[in-house]
Amino acid sequence: MSENQVIDYVYADAGAAHTHRYLWEPVSGLLKAEKAERVFDLGCGNGAFARHLKLQGFDVEGVDPSEEGIARAKEAAPGQRLEVGNAYEPLSERFGRFSFLVSLEVVEHVYYPRKFAACVAELLMSGGTAIVTTPYHGYIKNLALALSGKMDQHFTALWDNGHIKFWSVETLTRLFAEQGLIRERVIRAGRLPVLAKSMILVFKKP
Repeated sequence: MSENQVIDYVYADAGAAHTHRYLWEPVSGLLKAEKAERVFDLGCGNGAFARHLKLQGFDVEGVDPSEEGIARAKEAAPGQRLEVGNAYEPLSERFGRFSFLVSLEVVEHVYYPRKFAACVAELLMSGGTAIVTTPYHGYIKNLALALSGKMDQHFTALWDNGHIKFWSVETLTRLFAEQGLIRERVIRAGRLPVLAKSMILVFKKP
């Protein structure tokens, strides 16, 4: 596989994934609190969250490597600028730069996370904010998974196009720090914080 090649993710429809129940509200709330207007959705999938933001008054553009996902997005919202693309491309040349970027449950699927982080930094204006979510991993949660016998289910290798990177707050912070982005906030979503389903990290570009 070449460094710019990605695997197409399959989408049955344009509906929301299960993560919308615990991620959409806090991420939307962060954007509203920052008075965001124009947002880039990196890894927009089938466009479900982009449509959600659009209905709340945000101007949203985005990309996803899944041709099927973008086709579903265009069927559901033909006027929105959601296009096939990925973080290994010079997206800022195509879309410009943004004050706000979101990327929900994407970085755990990425083969080259440093290229992903560099793309995020390049898409942000100076002073811009990136909101990145990914499944949460920490010692207590992993211990609970092991004791409950659910470790194989959680870290399954049998999910086509599934998770290939498992991030902690520290490792994700270090990834974006390499690109000069400063972590401003960590929010754990879904369940109690120590057993959270996902984490939401907010980064600022100086």
